[in-house]
This record gives sequence, structure tokens and C-alpha cells, in this order.
Amino acid sequence: QVQLVESGGGLVRPGGSLRLSCAASGFRLDYYAIGWFRQAPGKEREGVACISSDGDTYYADSVKGRFTMSSDSASHTMFLQMNSLKPDDTAIYYCTGGTGYGCHNWSFRYRYEHWGQGTQVTVSS
Repeated sequence: QVQLVESGGGLVRPGGSLRLSCAASGFRLDYYAIGWFRQAPGKEREGVACISSDGDTYYADSVKGRFTMSSDSASHTMFLQMNSLKPDDTAIYYCTGGTGYGCHNWSFRYRYEHWGQGTQVTVSS
């Protein structure tokens, strides 16, 4: 059974940092792309970042230079390091997994079959 479990969300002040984790189980990470999406109140869910099985990473323009995605194959855990956080980053963050090599079409929801339940990130003073 495929499972993706996010953790690490919370309340942080503008300019602060958080590290989100996504623990994956039930599928081969060497044949999956793992993405992070977020959804703010009243807005569409949007792609934030993706990491391929080869370790290539892709980011939305809004987070480039501030967010970094990485993975630890030994523990089947992916991370999203978020620095210089802004109030606009406030959202529920979802980890997602999609079959196949590479992060092609990574920012589209249809690329992925499996979703975690999300973790809340709030950036506020």
C-alpha cells in the first residue's frame, strides 16, 4: 500500500525557515518522481517543487532560491527546506508521488497518483 506522510509544518515568522518531511512507503522510489504542492485558502493547488529518481530538482518561480528539495533514499524520506518564508507561502503543503522517471509535467496534478494528507504552514508575525 502506497503511503506518503508529511510532517514539519507549523507557524513561523516572515523571514524564518521550516523543513518539511515526506516519508514514503509502498513503492519504488527509483521509479517515481516526488513533488510538493501547496494550496492556500481560496486558491488552486499549485506545484512547488519536484525531485526525480535521478535527483534532479525543479522549482516554481515563486520559490526558486528560497526552497530546496532533497531526498534520503536510505530512509525513503524527501525534504523541502524552506527559507526566507513570506506570508504568501502560507498554505497546506502536500507531498505527492508519480510513476516514471523524471519530473516531466511536474507542476500538473495529473502527473501524480498518490497524495499525502498535507501539513499546514503558516507564515505570520
